Amino acid sequence: MQALFKVLVAIIALEHFIIMYVETFAWLTLGRKVFRGALPKELFEPVKVFANNLGIYNGFLAAGLVWSFFATEKYETAIFFLLCVLIAGLYGGYTAQKRIYFVQALPAAIAIVIWYFSK
Repeated sequence: MQALFKVLVAIIALEHFIIMYVETFAWLTLGRKVFRGALPKELFEPVKVFANNLGIYNGFLAAGLVWSFFATEKYETAIFFLLCVLIAGLYGGYTAQKRIYFVQALPAAIAIVIWYFSK
C-alpha cells in the first residue's frame, strides 16, 4: 500500500507540474484547448496574467509533493500537500468547473485514503 501511495503522490505531482506548465507558459496555446469549457475564447488573453499566477501555485503544490519524498517526515509532508490539493480541487470544482472534482480533488482524496488505511 505504501508503494501505491508513493506512486499516486508522484502522479499527482506530475499532474500539477503539467497544469503549471499549461497555465504559466502555454496559456494562449495549449491552455485554450485544455480549458475550453471553462472560459469563452475572448477571455483567454485578458486573463493571461491571472492564469500565469495560478500556474505558479500549482507548481508550489507539485514541488511540495516532490519534496515529501526527501523530507524527514515524508508522509506528514505528503499529506499536508495532498490536503492542499484536495481543498483546491473542491473549491475549483465548486466555483469553476465540475471536472476539477475528478481531475484534482478525487486523486488527492484517494491517495489520502490509501495512506490512512496503510498505516
